[in-house]
Amino acid sequence: MSEPDEFSATLGISPDAEIGVHHRVKQSFRGISTRKKLRILTASAVNQDFLDEICELPELEWLELTWPVTAETLEGLKRLPKIHRLKIDSPRNITDFTPILALPRLTRLEIENAKHLFDLGWMRPLRNRLEILGLDGSINTVQKIASLDPLDGFAIRKLTMTSASVADKDLSPLITCRQLTDLVCAKAVSTFEGFMALADARPDMACDWFSPEHWPGRKFRGAPATSSRRHP
Repeated sequence: MSEPDEFSATLGISPDAEIGVHHRVKQSFRGISTRKKLRILTASAVNQDFLDEICELPELEWLELTWPVTAETLEGLKRLPKIHRLKIDSPRNITDFTPILALPRLTRLEIENAKHLFDLGWMRPLRNRLEILGLDGSINTVQKIASLDPLDGFAIRKLTMTSASVADKDLSPLITCRQLTDLVCAKAVSTFEGFMALADARPDMACDWFSPEHWPGRKFRGAPATSSRRHP
């Protein structure tokens, strides 16, 4: 007969679980580092101590840190070599995102409502690794981005920038993202001219803002954007 697990009641994750969900209440996360079989984890109210324990789970492949994330450093992520999908919601204290670069299998990265994620320059090493990238704001907060220039030539096939704005309004770096066919974004990321230039250069790309119905009163050059450019 196996010995009782002292963490089961507060964690709500069994010792043999491969998928887990935990919302931290005070010290309720204690012992999560013993759940070594976890491959998928959704964790909320993640402070630094909670994140440090999560980073002792080397089998993790999919990690979601949901609102609010109060941890101050992502350094521990370097110990999670199998992560291929990472989502971080509202990391208000994180100023250095470069530890994410140490995830060799990462193909999907979603960062939402990140107070200190203005400059995307740090992302350049992910150029040939990411397939899906999310740089989104929240219901009440716009995600401010300086420029999309660091994304020039990225291999991503989908980019989301909902509730976001781009300071230089320039979408031209996305022209060279040859696998990018799905762009979901806020109108504020560019101008009418910027969206039309991208639509002309990349007729294979889908984006709602390529459609005339979203720009009443504006004149379109040549044939209007077709429905094939729009999201279903």
